Amino acid sequence: MTQPRIAIVHERFTEFGGSEAVVGALAETWPGTEVFAPIVDPAGVRAPLTTVHDTWLSRAYAVSGGRSHAPLLPFVPRALRRLPLRDRYDAVVVSHHAFATQAAFATDAPVIAYVHSPARWAWDKDFRAQEAGGRAGQLALTALGSLARRSELRAAPRLSHVIANSRAVADRVNDWWGLPATVTYPPVQIDRFTPEPTIAREDFFLFAGRLVPYKRPDLAIRAAQRAGCRLVILGDGRFRAHLDTLAGPETTFLGATSHDVLLDTYRRCRALLMPGVEDFGIVPVEAMACGTPILAVGHGGALDTVVPGTTGEHIPHGADAVVVDHLAKAMLDFDPASYRPAAIRAHAETFSPAAFRADVAATVAQFVR
Repeated sequence: MTQPRIAIVHERFTEFGGSEAVVGALAETWPGTEVFAPIVDPAGVRAPLTTVHDTWLSRAYAVSGGRSHAPLLPFVPRALRRLPLRDRYDAVVVSHHAFATQAAFATDAPVIAYVHSPARWAWDKDFRAQEAGGRAGQLALTALGSLARRSELRAAPRLSHVIANSRAVADRVNDWWGLPATVTYPPVQIDRFTPEPTIAREDFFLFAGRLVPYKRPDLAIRAAQRAGCRLVILGDGRFRAHLDTLAGPETTFLGATSHDVLLDTYRRCRALLMPGVEDFGIVPVEAMACGTPILAVGHGGALDTVVPGTTGEHIPHGADAVVVDHLAKAMLDFDPASYRPAAIRAHAETFSPAAFRADVAATVAQFVR
């Protein structure tokens, strides 16, 4: 059977994160697939991707010194609508955060959207306030949010199908776009994260990830203080300076580290803390692949990844003080003997790249013209 001609559209390659890894896995699903994005920084493109077709916005980003893609975002919808997709493909798969579905206006082929989330900062005013960073940022993000909402709603009727990366995101797609969505969990490179029975667990909890407001590392710090437990924080980001003002002697910052350090720390910590609400959450699956239990707020992607009593526990979702109180209690009551590393690892294996590719390929095949 002839392989269908598939195009993949992503919003930007300005840094490498979970959504860029998803695009890589999509490209592996259909070898030779062409990938498009309005803004491309070569440093944000990694194997298996080699070439990404970009637009004039890449040059504008380079001229700015690559300091921030944010000023270019108002131009992204138009750039996506003008991508050269029209009659060249049997289907177009878009990787969507806020604007990628605008590519539906550039083609007559079926468009399948893999949605990491509709733009939370556009639809959720509390999330927007948390991310804005001051009055000027609030005004700018409010204006951009209005553009994102209009863009998403305008494109929604042109989508042949929506794949959400978690049940929480599927609910947002239904609530905000009025569309049904199936769920395919994103691929996690679990083979790079394995248990090591010879390494003993040590007396500290771990927070790992980008230090940005929505991931709520501040709640992990406050809970560690309340419980009097050691906390190690791996990662860096724009929230770091604020976190320094909160942290006491029980908290240690290791900054952005290598894969080897991350792997070793997953293997040695008592448990990983997930105090923020994630769309899905790749970090906890990486930790579980090492046999590590998770203490996570029971909302969003954690409802898909963390199985209470087997791979960790859900902390009640609520106001900051509620989360801190319950997380501190969970840390004090935590008993590693309650969890079997082999069972935690087995659960993590259900989120493998092979499972992702098979599920996405089967879904897209239903819509190829």
